[in-house]
Amino acid sequence: MRLAEKVIIVTGSTTGIGKAIAQRCVLEGASVVIHGLEKDLGQALCRSIGPDKSLLHIQDLEEDSAPAALVEQALRRFGKLDAIVNNAAWVVSSNIDNTTPDFLRKVININTVAPLALIRAALPALRKTHGTVLNIGSVNAWSGEPNLLAYSISKGALLTLTRNLGDVLFRDDGVRVNQINPGWVLTEKEFQRKEEQGLEHDWYRDLSPFHAPAGRLLKPDEIAAAAVYWLSDESGPVSGQVVDLEQYPLLGRNLPKN
Repeated sequence: MRLAEKVIIVTGSTTGIGKAIAQRCVLEGASVVIHGLEKDLGQALCRSIGPDKSLLHIQDLEEDSAPAALVEQALRRFGKLDAIVNNAAWVVSSNIDNTTPDFLRKVININTVAPLALIRAALPALRKTHGTVLNIGSVNAWSGEPNLLAYSISKGALLTLTRNLGDVLFRDDGVRVNQINPGWVLTEKEFQRKEEQGLEHDWYRDLSPFHAPAGRLLKPDEIAAAAVYWLSDESGPVSGQVVDLEQYPLLGRNLPKN
């Protein structure tokens, strides 16, 4: 198994991409710390995984004590820490008219500062195992959609964080830092968001070829499969890399003809 005996913290793993990553990690032999805000969903996930391979921690990452608490629980229960997956994020709509400085600070605090804080808290343990950090970004980091301004800014900052620490931490501490940028993924929350925006219940079945050339969206399991490569020893000494996972080239893509 590709992650045999590794211990991995996955933030935002009670639903969506984080849940899929946690499940795939266990299938590959790892033990996982499940994190999120939905206690009932987290408990159900831990039951399905098994108590010997999972631990649940419910806490808002905006709380200053959250990073240290996650690391301490992993070490207390499993005795070491091999990797962290910074997946938790606030996906929220905003544009130039309603993105106030205070609102932007809150989005960056959740999507960029919290991952940095967890890396800092985990670093002493990761040094011992020559561990790995995997940040889950977004293709919106490159510029973003008009109605995802604050979110896109925060993911752009996360990309820079990955590039910077991927060099420094690997060179100085033997800790690799990489990032995957998912495109449009059909998670539970994305399904709910689109319904709340007024789309039909089966909106995902009739997508423009411009946005979904394959005729469907990416699945959380497909992102999880890619995550395993970066968390495993198979990716060797590769660090500081950011990989887009989308159906089409985001940058420089030709607009469809009228």
